[in-house]
Amino acid sequence: MQLGYVAYYFIPFLYYKPKALTHADFPVSVIIAAHNEHHNLQQFLPAVLQQLYYKFEVIVVDDRSTDDTQKILFELSQQYPNLRIITITKTPPELNPKKFALTQGIAAACYEHLLFTDADCRPQGANWINNVACAFYTDTAIVLGYSPYTNIYGFLNNLIRFETLVSAIQYFSFAIRGNSYLGVGRNLAYTKTCFNSINGFEAHKNILGGDDDLFVRDARDQNKVNIVFAEESQTISIPKQTYLAWVIQKRRHMAVGRQYKMADKVRIGVFMLANIFFYLSLIILLFVETNLSGAGILFGLRCIVMYTVYKFISQKLKESLSVALLPLLDLAYFLNYLILGVSVLMYNKVRWK
Repeated sequence: MQLGYVAYYFIPFLYYKPKALTHADFPVSVIIAAHNEHHNLQQFLPAVLQQLYYKFEVIVVDDRSTDDTQKILFELSQQYPNLRIITITKTPPELNPKKFALTQGIAAACYEHLLFTDADCRPQGANWINNVACAFYTDTAIVLGYSPYTNIYGFLNNLIRFETLVSAIQYFSFAIRGNSYLGVGRNLAYTKTCFNSINGFEAHKNILGGDDDLFVRDARDQNKVNIVFAEESQTISIPKQTYLAWVIQKRRHMAVGRQYKMADKVRIGVFMLANIFFYLSLIILLFVETNLSGAGILFGLRCIVMYTVYKFISQKLKESLSVALLPLLDLAYFLNYLILGVSVLMYNKVRWK
């Protein structure tokens, strides 16, 4: 099954070459929802405001912040006239706060093409907006981007970045095959017409999370989806610093995954379970089998194929990936996925900041 996924999904993405467009000719509204993010806004927002694009606005929705967010935004607005500020003091009880904030930003946007990122994200270059905008080919309504995490010393950071890479390989590969199921809110674009055509977040307005993946779930059937992954099209984010914080984040994402369509659950689940059972069966064989030559050959074949694909795609995405740590990262990733999946099934409560 793993080799089948490599052949049908991953290899086509490895050799995929987008159209060579150099510039877009339409204005863009960049939207950021921020809740108590004054440090991140002070550090990263100027890089968004200083983009080399002919016409764009940046809308920051201050979602009930109690820190110095308003002060930072006011100071930046004096320097950058294309910065617009929307302040939310109260969220309707039946609505998810972030989705409500994003909806207010979309309603206030002056332009048809919308580009989303988070307050703790920094564009990888001054041409981020242009690179994403160039992916809006004829009749394209949704553009899925890539948002890696900062490379920091430590195994947890390597695991987080590996998980982000594997996830991107899946949602990019599936999108190429016409099976889009996921986008990341740290780097996602779509048109206002697309948003309004499915009534925005209405279908999941009270669900924690899903402003990116559940939106793609609802919009993909009626709208053309494209991908962009060139280095200057990326935004880079600050990773979680502790395992507990990362687990909370991943449990929230996995809980939202229960709302996916059955076909998407099967496609994702088969790949994940194939990897998990591969490792579980290998561990069992170590204890019950005396002649492990056959298992060793299969394990070696699998590792050579999978690790080679991961390495070449990581280079395509300009993501650093430690070859020496790959066996340990791969094992830790899938076993961690198994543990988190079981915990989500047994304990439904998830947390938001």
